Amino acid sequence: MTARRIDALKRTALFGSLTQSVLAEIAERSKALHCRRGEMLFLAGEEAKGLFVVVQGKVRVFQHSPAGREQVMHVDTGGAVIAEVPVFDDGPYPATAACDSDVDVLFISKQDMHAFCAKYSSLALRALRIMAQRVRRHAQLIEALSFHEVGQRLALFLLAEAQRANAASDQRIVFPLNLSNHQVANRIGSVRDVVARAFARLKHEGLIGTKGRTLIIPDANALKRYAMTVHRAPAHPSPLKNSALLGADPELCPTGKVIA
Repeated sequence: MTARRIDALKRTALFGSLTQSVLAEIAERSKALHCRRGEMLFLAGEEAKGLFVVVQGKVRVFQHSPAGREQVMHVDTGGAVIAEVPVFDDGPYPATAACDSDVDVLFISKQDMHAFCAKYSSLALRALRIMAQRVRRHAQLIEALSFHEVGQRLALFLLAEAQRANAASDQRIVFPLNLSNHQVANRIGSVRDVVARAFARLKHEGLIGTKGRTLIIPDANALKRYAMTVHRAPAHPSPLKNSALLGADPELCPTGKVIA
């Protein structure tokens, strides 16, 4: 059992560079947990008692607006560490973590993490680096939500998913995309119908194509240029233009699936 926990810790950016003896010490102090799909690892606002190492499965970390809309902060799989920030700032969990599949995790208490960081300076420095990277990603998310329209945010998301699927390229990219419009909307801060229209526009402009559940990006550089274009709404938008956009052909804007 300890060997399996050491292997899980080795896969993480936080613990992976530690020596075998240190990993064994941390593994001994960790607690193995199994959660079923739909269960919550923790809720936003709860007291942070420790962090979680994802051994296998998929965990969605998100926040809810007062109106009930969900904004996904990140989705983590095996090798990820979740909730390291509140472990060090003594605040509550800032978001909710839900299991999108059956999940195996290792739990390490806040007190043990403090003790390990005090004992092993390399671990403390690594934790600082990872939290800084997390802050940078969140800043990029805020920038995308603030300065890019849904179409550009969708393009950025698709490029990131291509990279996650190890299909990133400067030219043609083909990879599976098994997410609903609702799931994509939660990732990019929008709603399902608007995301469906954004997909339709990207297809109409030849920036993406589909074949079943496979997404095709004919020219990655062209999609990148589109993604980085900042569009600002006019002070007094034309009602005609708005009505034309909202009245897009429903056959080009499926609402139940990502792919038409």
